[in-house]
Amino acid sequence: MFTEDLINKFQSTPTPFYYYDTDLLRKTLDALQKASKKHDIEVHYALKANSNKQILNIISKLGIGADCVSGNEIRRAIESGFPANKIVFAGVGKSDDEIRHALKEKIFCFNCESVEEIKVIEHICKSEHTKANIALRINPNVNAHTHHYITTGLEENKFGINMWDMENVLEAIKHCKHITLIGLHFHIGSQITDMTVFKTLCMKVNELQQWFFDRNIYAPNINLGGGLGIDYYHPDDNSIVDFETYFSIFRQFLKLHPGQKLHVEPGRALVAQCGSLVSKVLFVKKGIQSNFIILDAGMTELIRPALYQSYHKIENITSSAVNTLKYDVTGPVCESSDCFGKAIDLPETQRGDLIVLRSAGAYGESMALDYNLRDRAKSYLSEEL
Repeated sequence: MFTEDLINKFQSTPTPFYYYDTDLLRKTLDALQKASKKHDIEVHYALKANSNKQILNIISKLGIGADCVSGNEIRRAIESGFPANKIVFAGVGKSDDEIRHALKEKIFCFNCESVEEIKVIEHICKSEHTKANIALRINPNVNAHTHHYITTGLEENKFGINMWDMENVLEAIKHCKHITLIGLHFHIGSQITDMTVFKTLCMKVNELQQWFFDRNIYAPNINLGGGLGIDYYHPDDNSIVDFETYFSIFRQFLKLHPGQKLHVEPGRALVAQCGSLVSKVLFVKKGIQSNFIILDAGMTELIRPALYQSYHKIENITSSAVNTLKYDVTGPVCESSDCFGKAIDLPETQRGDLIVLRSAGAYGESMALDYNLRDRAKSYLSEEL
């Protein structure tokens, strides 16, 4: 992936920085569009994965929708060319100002997560003399079998409406004159690579749909959320996820009723593999148990390893050494959790070498911090270097 010419350009670019391979991004988007059109599935890109303006400008050209979880994400989506009538607004804690802004922009739908939220939207709509479309985010109690911080579909999670509370929700909606129920929404977690999980979700949604049908409630839109994972261990071998299999599972196991539209909200699967975090070695420390590589990038630029104990492939792209050593690869932040990997086999490394953390296009730049008053890392598209 990193040619000699590109490495030379990296060496003259101040580190740390995010690098985006837009050729790979466009190939990924082409694969997504081909599969989604074949299976007639409406796609909404989840901005929380990466809200870089240049990246969004590329994605929005597909004409797909956006999945937003804050008022500022709605602003960014519209500024970047996503049509407001294809924006869904999710999130368990929408503020009154965010709701008002979304109403003003005439977004497609609010994904609602509690009866209290529905009542607030109704109240604001009434005061603003407008109406809103809503979908009920239902907790299907399906285990995504991922890290517990990114599992969202179990009863103990804060997200979604549990079925035992659904009668109260429907009773509240009966008294709402300014909202229209247009959909059912489900999202069970993130970084799901076991496709049988999506099959299980489909079977559960079929059961829940019947519950609504038995009460003469028809939802024209079914939204199965996001969660499709990527291969962090082999980013070059599996640079584009298998969208065809992903969408085929929905078409095979989900029972849609006449006129119903299926929606999904991928984020990571579109942008993760095209992005890398490029860093420089500040120091190599010899220890009794370990050798330490201290980088100029840390958890402030890529928090996933510290927060989720997640793996990112680490490469030394400038060392010409034949022999390898085991290193703990760490950052400069004053936290013991500021570590990208332990006992990593790398060519013998020295000060000034360039280290690349792969698959950082999702939840890298979008989760960046200025903790320790660190400067925000810049980002560059491949055509800019």
